[in-house]
Amino acid sequence: MKIKLLLGTIMIVGVATLITSCGASIPKNASAVENFDLNKYLGSWYEIARFDFRFEKDMNNVMAQYSLNEKNNVDVLNSGYNYKKEEWVSANGVAKFRGDKNTAALKVSFFGPFYSGYNVIALDDDYKYALVAGKSLDYLWILSREKSIPEDIKEEYLNIAQKIGYDTSKLIWVEHNKKSPFENEK
Repeated sequence: MKIKLLLGTIMIVGVATLITSCGASIPKNASAVENFDLNKYLGSWYEIARFDFRFEKDMNNVMAQYSLNEKNNVDVLNSGYNYKKEEWVSANGVAKFRGDKNTAALKVSFFGPFYSGYNVIALDDDYKYALVAGKSLDYLWILSREKSIPEDIKEEYLNIAQKIGYDTSKLIWVEHNKKSPFENEK
């Protein structure tokens, strides 16, 4: 009986990992940027807007820092200020390409073998502004190399997101009023 229970548990964990890793990792009407240059994308990005979800709940001053590691994957350091708890928090993760390294379709994990989609779906030529889709219409981010974004880029990205099916009225516009102790760590 114990062996059957153990095998059943292993099978459930294996199936859950397979589904999480291989399932749909980009919204149906979205497509990842082609001719993507990872080296130009590396560095610091400020979160301008996002859909709220539990890992970023009550956070402002959010930023992400991306660097290449020895395995040619991307080390991720996400940080922000939880204004309710009045403390800085951070999370380390890793991102890997899901396929062709010239396509901005990646998967990111902060929890061991469990990955989720990270798809750059709009990007300016200078890699200063990015629109990032998660695995579904529940995840969306607008990023900038600076703590603000020009109005024309903002409107362009909102239009792209709406055409895909995102309800952009749900976006939280992130405040940047503190200097992060995590800046320039990567």
